[in-house]
Amino acid sequence: MASRYALLPLRIFLGITFVYAGLDKLTDSAFFADTGSGSIGEMMRGVRDSSAIPALVDLALNNPTGFGYAIAFGELAVGLGTLFGLFARLAALGGALISLSLWLTVSWQVHPYYLGNDLAYLMSWLPLLLAGAPVLSLDRLLAERRRIR
Repeated sequence: MASRYALLPLRIFLGITFVYAGLDKLTDSAFFADTGSGSIGEMMRGVRDSSAIPALVDLALNNPTGFGYAIAFGELAVGLGTLFGLFARLAALGGALISLSLWLTVSWQVHPYYLGNDLAYLMSWLPLLLAGAPVLSLDRLLAERRRIR
């Protein structure tokens, strides 16, 4: 019985964390600016030379505001999908890709590596990507409804 619910705490934690991260960005007007303290543009310029993939940072710098909105709405969608267990594997894939991109850019220079949180988030998404949301989820409810028909 316990193994059936083993991923639920991880799902709740990641879901709440990503919803919060998305809402935090969407309610911070400074975040979406091209320049200035706390802006996505300044952050990207600050990590460009120390990132694993500077070309990825350059891509974000072509339109920092658009990139900021994409990250914020992506985090919100991933978080909600994870919390409700709706398209849970797709949400986990999105969370893993967001975490991977942040690890390769923003937290790549953190040494030792285990002090950077983006790698830990990436690893946390992998069990949900593999298992989905088998309990207490909309995916499960929809699958049961399909079986009844």
